[in-house]
Amino acid sequence: MKTIQWYPGHMAKARREIKEKLKLIDVVIELVDARLPQSSRNPLIDELAQQKPRLMLLNKADLADPAETERWRAFFKRTGAEVLAINAQTGAGVKNIAPACKTLASALYQKWEQKGMKPRPLRAIILGIPNVGKSTLINRLVNKRQAKVGDRPGVTKQQQWIKVKQELELLDTPGILWPKFEDELVGLRLAATGAIKDELLDYGDVAAYALRYLAAEYPDLLEARYGIERNSEEDDIVPLFEAIGKKRGCIVRGGLVDFDKTAELILRELRSGTIGKVTLEKAEHEAL
Repeated sequence: MKTIQWYPGHMAKARREIKEKLKLIDVVIELVDARLPQSSRNPLIDELAQQKPRLMLLNKADLADPAETERWRAFFKRTGAEVLAINAQTGAGVKNIAPACKTLASALYQKWEQKGMKPRPLRAIILGIPNVGKSTLINRLVNKRQAKVGDRPGVTKQQQWIKVKQELELLDTPGILWPKFEDELVGLRLAATGAIKDELLDYGDVAAYALRYLAAEYPDLLEARYGIERNSEEDDIVPLFEAIGKKRGCIVRGGLVDFDKTAELILRELRSGTIGKVTLEKAEHEAL
């Protein structure tokens, strides 16, 4: 797979605007996908956030492998960040965000107290790549549809300040992706979860990657969902594609398997959690 170039103009503009707004920010909230916590991070955020207190939110935790989520929480805590696993869709864990921000800003509260200043709402910025769930999270925090929500990347197009009760003022921002993916696996993982627009990558290549990973790391889930077993000695992924296609009726004229339809089926069921709770990268690999 060639290096993917994907850096729309509104993302370059968003980066400049975020850099300008950071002087007003008390806490940086970084939202990542719990299924691929490292690959769904934007390397630019470390540069933009500088030394600001950081809250890491592992969103879509309901779709991720719980054991792997715990390992990722421990991994990020070792970097000095506060870490919460949440589900913005249902609201699970969201009530802990404001208290976590207050804990991170304890030095600021002390400074205000020493100066005899009345505490004001904390100003936080929410950063993350497209389609990671920022708008859904904001709507859950304010309990209304104040931010646009969509199931495709790039729905938020401009910044807006949003009040969360009397505790927080949130700066919503468009999702930012880095200019290119040097690592082929990062691109495949992002595509597998739908963070990259589907037309930018070949569906078949992405589904083949996902199927190969599932066969190696979650064979029981494959067997439970599709009623097929994977021969661990077999490198060729085609027989697995064919078996799934036949089981699920993805057939074209002549009784042949429709590989495109099968690929779409696999990715749709992976993204929705129908296959099961899956994490596409492991924390212990990052620690090496």
